[in-house]
Amino acid sequence: MNPEKADSHGKPAYLMELKIADPVTGASLEIGTRGEILCRGSAVFAGYWNNKEATTAAFRKGWFATGDIGYFDEDGFLYVVDRLKDLIISGGENIYPAEVEQVLIGIKEVSEVAVVGLSDEKWGEVPVAFVVMKAGENLNNDDILNYCKTQLASFKCPKKTVFIDSLPRNGVGKVLKNVLREQLL
Repeated sequence: MNPEKADSHGKPAYLMELKIADPVTGASLEIGTRGEILCRGSAVFAGYWNNKEATTAAFRKGWFATGDIGYFDEDGFLYVVDRLKDLIISGGENIYPAEVEQVLIGIKEVSEVAVVGLSDEKWGEVPVAFVVMKAGENLNNDDILNYCKTQLASFKCPKKTVFIDSLPRNGVGKVLKNVLREQLL
């Protein structure tokens, strides 16, 4: 393992092909460009048991669509950056919640964070941050926004911050972003 690539997921396994594709057109994307990770090879399953509809939706010309967003670097290392279903499209710009979350968790008063998209008439969607503060700490929406403006392009900054006691999680600890989205309705 290359220590300089520790944040990558490595290179594709033997007999496994991976490509990064535009999630809409399926066209292959250049090195360094983010898109949906597609895979094919002998280790990829043939389809969902007794569910032709789900199988058809999951495969594109023989490639399995993972639902993950990632990119390859110039050395062929794969980086997974987010889930396609969590992608926020605001004014035609892609916002990866994981990128915004990484910035927000850098605020010393913040314990946990999750970012989701909220429907917006003008922009299509806008990012909203759900923030859990560390015990005894206190910030407001302006504090969060001002910090984000120093770290992110303005369209990626949360348009709203919801302060909560804890993030909803499933049995294995995964944040339930669908529950957070429902709280915005």
